[in-house]
Amino acid sequence: MNADHVWYVSYGSNMNASRLACYLQGGRPPGARVSYPGARDHTPPVADAAVMLPGRLFFAGTSSVWGGGMGFYDPDGQGPTPGRAYLISTEQFVDVATQEMHREPGGSSPLEAVVRAGVPGGRHVAGPGRYETLVRVGQREGVAMLTFTCPERAADVVPNQPEQRYLWMLSEGLSQAHGWSPARCRRYFASCGVDDAVA
Repeated sequence: MNADHVWYVSYGSNMNASRLACYLQGGRPPGARVSYPGARDHTPPVADAAVMLPGRLFFAGTSSVWGGGMGFYDPDGQGPTPGRAYLISTEQFVDVATQEMHREPGGSSPLEAVVRAGVPGGRHVAGPGRYETLVRVGQREGVAMLTFTCPERAADVVPNQPEQRYLWMLSEGLSQAHGWSPARCRRYFASCGVDDAVA
């Protein structure tokens, strides 16, 4: 497989292209509490595609960026989960993941060797943090498809309702990638345990 690029698969707010751009080019997403330095390489994704993953989206913990529950992916849960795959360089993926892990991007990272090896075993725990578990979810056109999530399964955590501004970011991404209407987004969020009053 091509080790110079990966398909980064987002199931959360990074489905919104402008949100992902803050990880690549730097900046603060609308409604967020945090600004990002950006990746070493600011080049936009080579391509993107709407994808459907096995497994499910769930919300837990408390986001320092949005408040409320954070979105996580359980590959063993009942799905499917809509997502958006971006074809980016391996270096860019590592820098996006590093920022999700609340670390500064740049310099040498042991994560890059893992990603270039295709995430042996399909799963790699880089640390104890909430987005520090890499999961290989397949391949597309000979290139590995990777995402990151928490180490726990949906059944093992206490759920927490997400904030509306976070759901808005997800809705925009679902609309961009899949053409979903706001009503369809709300139905999807409800299937993930989001209260009607929040969605």
